[in-house]
Amino acid sequence: MSADHSGSAARPLAWLPIPPEEIDDLPRGLEYAHWDGGPDFPSDPARCAFYCVPYMKGAAVATRPLSRMSGLRVVQALTAGVEELLPEMAKLPSGTRLCNARGLHDASTAELALTLTLAALRGVPGFVRAQDAGEWRPELRPALADRSVLVVGYGSIGAAIEDRLAAFECARVVRVARSARVTARGPVHPVADLPELLPDADVVILSTPLTPETVKLADAGFLARMKDGALLVNVARGGVVDTGALLAELESGRLTAALDVTDPEPLPAGHPLWKAPGVLITPHVGGPSSAYLPRAKALLRDQLARFALDEPLRNVVATA
Repeated sequence: MSADHSGSAARPLAWLPIPPEEIDDLPRGLEYAHWDGGPDFPSDPARCAFYCVPYMKGAAVATRPLSRMSGLRVVQALTAGVEELLPEMAKLPSGTRLCNARGLHDASTAELALTLTLAALRGVPGFVRAQDAGEWRPELRPALADRSVLVVGYGSIGAAIEDRLAAFECARVVRVARSARVTARGPVHPVADLPELLPDADVVILSTPLTPETVKLADAGFLARMKDGALLVNVARGGVVDTGALLAELESGRLTAALDVTDPEPLPAGHPLWKAPGVLITPHVGGPSSAYLPRAKALLRDQLARFALDEPLRNVVATA
């Protein structure tokens, strides 16, 4: 149900997937309603001016009220990727801004990128299977120390990944983004440099958004340039990798992989990726952790304060 009804006719209405009473210091001057994707809307969607999309409820839920939101001014995602929302922008009221959640999942996703990297290198999946079988199977495994790591997609998540890599005595960390630039940690190479950079990397971590330019970025040619025995870690989107090409490399035993995202997703039962050799799969859990909620509340508090004061919003990625 909506909250703060006094004078509601003159107040812009914000739909939030987190109960507004659970977010401290929300700005006055707005009316708030809680909707987390349930079958019933909390109020007339036509009155909603600020719509925060329910988290992890899928595109069908996220887009369901949009056609009725004739007074909409802001769509706020709680994900860094907004590929499911971008096609809807042409149908929204002119001037509606779409904001992503850049920075919200940096800590959680970077943690998982390191978890997947370490688990795959040190053979944790095999040790878990041995434990299930009650068997003691020691073996020598590669360490992250002294490895060359290539981070493809050096935005806020990519930078957070490098922050955490700093403690692991890597031989080098090489950064790649859409265009070249220089950061405090060193140069960032453009995507065009990948053919020269891939053969030297022991670990390739994908953290790039899914855009028309990055669909199947890790295709057969990309994978073929990776050195024998290299590890591919994907915490970006499943569509950034050509699944068929990756399967061929895994089945040959030349590459290994650790994937938090897949294409298709969810990965259906019986898909060959489930039983491919040398692959560790987690079910797209880079964002959902205990780090999510406090950061989501902080993001909403800041964006709503800016909206209430008619100040520039953060992370605007498209405008209708």
